[in-house]
Amino acid sequence: MIINKNWRILTVGDGDLSFSHSLYKHHQPESLTATVYDSFDTMTSKYSENAYSALAENKVPLLFGFDVTDPESWSTLKKQQFDVVIFQFPLLPAFRSFDEYKQHGAEVSVNTLNRSLLRTFLKNAFKHFLDPKGEQLCFITSKDVKPYREWNIENALHQQTDFYYLGSSLFDIKNFPDYKVRNVDRDKHVRDTQGRTYVWSLKEDHPLKVALDGAVYQQQGCCTLCRAGPFSTQQDREEHNASKKHQQMLHFEALWSAHISR
Repeated sequence: MIINKNWRILTVGDGDLSFSHSLYKHHQPESLTATVYDSFDTMTSKYSENAYSALAENKVPLLFGFDVTDPESWSTLKKQQFDVVIFQFPLLPAFRSFDEYKQHGAEVSVNTLNRSLLRTFLKNAFKHFLDPKGEQLCFITSKDVKPYREWNIENALHQQTDFYYLGSSLFDIKNFPDYKVRNVDRDKHVRDTQGRTYVWSLKEDHPLKVALDGAVYQQQGCCTLCRAGPFSTQQDREEHNASKKHQQMLHFEALWSAHISR
């Protein structure tokens, strides 16, 4: 993850505030505002160890009950005052029952629901939180394992929008020593799987682009959807196209196309 000390940063959905604390302590951005989806009471009861006190002592603005998809949350922040908005390892909480799943996703898959969360985050960040005269950057850090890699982050989220995918960089957790990647539902640490930070902007030729890696598996002979290849022979490609994995990704893409078309 690339961080510039001159940036005004907003973090979204920082469960126990440990990422925001590490960002503040070790990278010292010009300004930082941290938000948590849970209420203060829920956060402190869910995560017995959290960074609330450390940030509060340094007078870092903290907002609880902040839902990036909810217009009521937007009004709690001064409009368009940030250079960068960061969402770390987003994932919808597990549904507690089949009835709850049907309420949220009777017409769509969980894959589509997670993609929709990220797309909504991007759209709202550009519209409501990023300064038109600033850097205009959105970061999403995610893992290259299931189910995250099935979201086609590099290609799907910005379809039919006015923002651009710039590239990605490795997320090295060693650069954030106090950060503890948490389970979204409970007070457990998640295994430190290698992540990547994906970057979007309203500026197609943003200067940061040259420091980022291009889209993975986009070259000829690769499968962009499955992040596989390059295939050495046509037969290898055809066998991949017929595989269960590839057919599932085609299904996810069809559901996603139908969702954003609606």
